[in-house]
Amino acid sequence: MSQQELRPPIGKKIKLADYDPNFHDGLDKDNTKVETVLLQKRLKQLQSMLFADKSQALLIVLQAMDAGGKDGTIKHVFTGVNPQGVRVAGFKQPSDEELAHDFLWRIHQHVPEKGYIGIFNRSHYEDVLIVRVNNLVPKAVWEKRYDHINHFEKLLVDSGTRILKFYLHIDRDEQKERFEERLQRPDKNWKFSRGDLGVRKQWDEYMKAYETAIYRCHTDDAPWHIVPANRKWYRNYVVMKTIIETLEDMNLKYPDPEPDLDKIVIDS
Repeated sequence: MSQQELRPPIGKKIKLADYDPNFHDGLDKDNTKVETVLLQKRLKQLQSMLFADKSQALLIVLQAMDAGGKDGTIKHVFTGVNPQGVRVAGFKQPSDEELAHDFLWRIHQHVPEKGYIGIFNRSHYEDVLIVRVNNLVPKAVWEKRYDHINHFEKLLVDSGTRILKFYLHIDRDEQKERFEERLQRPDKNWKFSRGDLGVRKQWDEYMKAYETAIYRCHTDDAPWHIVPANRKWYRNYVVMKTIIETLEDMNLKYPDPEPDLDKIVIDS
């Protein structure tokens, strides 16, 4: 397709097969280098303003199949920002304590406070993805979770948190190449898990689960973005640009300084 929307239409079912993970909007790696550097500087500036302003927060949700690039996106997009104002939370198999509460209990504890950017490496959506695909709870339970998620995200937005959700879209061939790289490179062996191969066999089931999650939980307040992610440089470029556009829309500003600062003389 010559054009591909980052944000799918709200209220319309999607097929991920209709989205090309190789799409790059006619750009190439070299001609985005200069703009990417400028975007990094702008993101650093906006993050500084968010931290100083402390009136709002930004939550970024990253979801993908294994080897989809969640870690790489965090590493490259947030290069150069002040780590003091960014917090990353990863969500893996829940603990016994977490399972003893509602499924959003462990998530809510990691929502960023005002002034911060919070990044979820996997998220509450695992409870309508892996839980659904592997029948970890009855359908009657996970089916209700889409509405619970929408209400939860609406609560966050109404409390001053902007939400951006990114599905990093790769295909099976790209995943295969990335798995093989993890096997061949000693510095990446640790990232490979035999369990990932079992998940790979469930690819079609996961695509259906993602399609439903995006369709059911894609709102104006908390939109989903389907990011073509086979090309890592384009993935990073798109995610960074989208974050910057959102931060700019938040009308951030530095707090007013104390009065009469121009009259202060610092003793030598």
